[in-house]
Amino acid sequence: MRAGVLHTVPALAASFHELLLAEREDLDLVHVVDPSLLSETVAAGEVTPRVQEGVTRHVAALAAAGAQAVLVTCSSIGEAAEAAARATGVALVRVDEAMAREAVVRARAAATGERPGRIAVLATLSATLGPTGRLVERVREEDPRVRVTASVVADAAAARAAGDQARHDELIAAAVAAADADVIVLAQASMAAGAGDDPRVLTSPRSGAAAFVAALGAAA
Repeated sequence: MRAGVLHTVPALAASFHELLLAEREDLDLVHVVDPSLLSETVAAGEVTPRVQEGVTRHVAALAAAGAQAVLVTCSSIGEAAEAAARATGVALVRVDEAMAREAVVRARAAATGERPGRIAVLATLSATLGPTGRLVERVREEDPRVRVTASVVADAAAARAAGDQARHDELIAAAVAAADADVIVLAQASMAAGAGDDPRVLTSPRSGAAAFVAALGAAA
């Protein structure tokens, strides 16, 4: 089965290729990588019309290439991807959707009495924090048993941009350790390396890949 994957971070293409084939070895994967989508979104602080057009164009091109469905691995353009799917009729999965659903399930289970279950959404970019935070809120469905907070890990994006991955990961780890929450959602796939072994942490790559393969099976 042919499947499409849209990335904005070049380094993630190989990682997701391995993750997806580990889930289903007969997949014929077509990857599209367009860093300009993320760079323009970060510069503007939101998805611009040109970014939306680019996302829609890439999703349509993957469908034209025979992809049965498309996985979008960038949380920053997640909402734009959903709009592209509606415009093109393409089956699409956001990489952070399964993570958001799992976070809400865990938070509900952690709620006790009058104390709600607490989800902390962390991102290194404000452009990503909004889309993932809104996704978690949407999944939460205004359930009073779940409280969601969202914050940017200061300086982590700058460290990564400067090529200092170790510093980036240290800042993520420190933010995770300081989070007063039952569940911690790391909004970007690129943050996974700094997650450590804190059992509260959810990252999107593995769960997103698994959800995508499950969706492909349902569509087959």
